[in-house]
Amino acid sequence: MTTSTLASVPSWKRLTILLSVTLISGFNQGLLLPLLAILLDQRGVSSDMNGINSMALYVGTFSMMFFIEKPIRRFGYKAGIISGIALAGTATLLFPLLPYLWVWFALRIAVGIGDSALHYCTQLWVVSSSPPERRGRFISLYGMSYGIGFSLGPIGINLIDVGHWIPFALNTLLFLLVLIFVLSLKPEYPDSSRPAAEHGNRYWFTYRTAWFALLPAILYGLLEATMNSNFPLYGLRIGLSKATISMLLPALGIGSLLLMFPLGSASDRLGRKRVLMFCAFSAGLLFMAVPLAGDRTLILFALLALIGGLVGSFFSLGLAYAADLLPRNVLPSANVIASMHFSIGSLLGPSVGGYCIQYVSASSMFYLLGSAFTLFSAAGLLFRHAKGAESDQAKTFV
Repeated sequence: MTTSTLASVPSWKRLTILLSVTLISGFNQGLLLPLLAILLDQRGVSSDMNGINSMALYVGTFSMMFFIEKPIRRFGYKAGIISGIALAGTATLLFPLLPYLWVWFALRIAVGIGDSALHYCTQLWVVSSSPPERRGRFISLYGMSYGIGFSLGPIGINLIDVGHWIPFALNTLLFLLVLIFVLSLKPEYPDSSRPAAEHGNRYWFTYRTAWFALLPAILYGLLEATMNSNFPLYGLRIGLSKATISMLLPALGIGSLLLMFPLGSASDRLGRKRVLMFCAFSAGLLFMAVPLAGDRTLILFALLALIGGLVGSFFSLGLAYAADLLPRNVLPSANVIASMHFSIGSLLGPSVGGYCIQYVSASSMFYLLGSAFTLFSAAGLLFRHAKGAESDQAKTFV
């Protein structure tokens, strides 16, 4: 049996393990971003410097994308996941042991590299092995797993009252547990039907064919990084307590979990482009309404839950749409581009958001996010693809 054939055989054991890896990775990011932001704020670090330090995680994610495709094609998904767990887990454990600003910058880069490997391998493994007619549902399960972890992560902020090292140790323990199950997987590899030397044309073909499907990754990165790095600072500025902030942040994930599978199913029936445009436009309006809620916790929770429900699946739906438009042997390159886009959005989020809070106004971060999602919805009116451009499992780029 060839690697390509093997990858297309459904395996619920494999899917469950991959979703578990995704959940723990989401927990890691959902915990570290707000936790480290609050700890640095308590030490008197300014909002803009806090945002720059948060940006380091995405520097690691972004830099990894220049190198990850060839090693994964050579060594397979399993090796990439194991390496990612080892790096992210070790770096997470070192945060409380080395509480220096410049060391945290380096450790965040290491976590970013590890998380990048985890996301790249799990995303590609799930997408490439999903049948086109059910791709939206399968990728929504991936997004739901990340959302569950990401929603649970901020709750760990409350553990710092027991000991500053407790949240970090818990996260590392979860990485070790999921590693045991990853070791039981059989090695599998991406489709390698085209020589690596021609990747330059492959990337151009990917952009030309599916640029609109790859943009949601930028927006999702902007959303995730801005909210988790800058919303705690926004909350503190308008008088919210740490406990309230830790309760509000999971609202994005809760909303995402409630609507992710229905949106994935709807995209299978109605078309992913229509669903992406509608969700982006609606979320853009809701973002601009957040400052109007002031410090009213219930209204803030409802708004954030609605926003999370509408755009919490943006990354996964974008990947599913790209998989519809592109041949399967180009999907590794599409994943690289999507991950780089995610990193770009994530790099911009904390730094621009922190600058806006420091020098413009606390609420300006929401106008930034609202404008970005509204513009994406408008860009959908410009995107056209040739009829029948969607790929099936048999197509290849030659």
